[in-house]
Amino acid sequence: MATGQFLVPLMSSFVITVIFMPLFIGYLRMKKEGQTIREEGPKWHAKKNGTPTMGGLLFIIAAVISSLWVGLYLDQLTNSLWIVLFILVLYGLLGFADDFIKVFKKQNMGLKAWQKLAGQIIGGLVFVWVYQHEGFSHALKMPLIGSISSLWLFVPFVLFWLVGFSNAVNLTDGIDGLVAGLATVSFATYTWIAFQQNQIDVAIFGLSMVGGLVGFLLFNRKPAQIFMGDVGSLALGGALAAMSILLHREFSLLLIGLVYVIETASVMLQVASFKLFHKRIFKMSPIHHHFEMSGWSEWRIDISFWLFSIICSAIYLLIF
Repeated sequence: MATGQFLVPLMSSFVITVIFMPLFIGYLRMKKEGQTIREEGPKWHAKKNGTPTMGGLLFIIAAVISSLWVGLYLDQLTNSLWIVLFILVLYGLLGFADDFIKVFKKQNMGLKAWQKLAGQIIGGLVFVWVYQHEGFSHALKMPLIGSISSLWLFVPFVLFWLVGFSNAVNLTDGIDGLVAGLATVSFATYTWIAFQQNQIDVAIFGLSMVGGLVGFLLFNRKPAQIFMGDVGSLALGGALAAMSILLHREFSLLLIGLVYVIETASVMLQVASFKLFHKRIFKMSPIHHHFEMSGWSEWRIDISFWLFSIICSAIYLLIF
């Protein structure tokens, strides 16, 4: 893939997002369809009430269009590209349904947990079927242990990975710009790995995601004009997990996506501590809210978390 071709999917997705996002924001404002902020969140978030949401829908559309036309042009419309797009779209649709219910009812409730989980698992099973049909290796390179090849281990692992990171990114999406910046770093890292492994199809997808996310960040940075919603965050987590599997670097996501892991762990620790000892470890979870409650600005949290993610990704690339 030449340098010029390298920029095409990225720029395509970026341009689509930047052109149509203002129109989408204007439409949502006209319809008065905005996010209802959780009452249990930081009190100063109340001023964000009514901010348009579901912005993730647009960068997903931009990434799909760009991946398909560039993939067609470069003869890279492989099953790997189709299946990662499938996960992106399906998980995005689950998030869209969740957002739509929240916005329509004007309350912060959406799909029931079991409904989202069922959809995520079905998507994971389709992913595994295509993966097996292509004859890809289902060996897992376990840290400190080595490679383990077992279909009975691989299938539940894939389902856990897709569902787990989809929900982890969803938990991380709590302040302006945070996930958009983090996901940009994560997708850029996996795009680099894809190029190193000559998996151009996966690289095209990664570049399309980076372009769409950078375009979205222009509107999502503080003060956010629009939120990505569950349609964006659930799709991003599932797509990152799918990329790590397709690149046979599954456990790399524990370092490249360490922020998502820490955010999820902070929620689990907070709940466990409160239930067992009736004490809170953090002022509020996920942990980005703890820093907010400690006096950090959203910009300071964003930049700190983004830099931490860049360092984690750089460490992985340098070591592995």
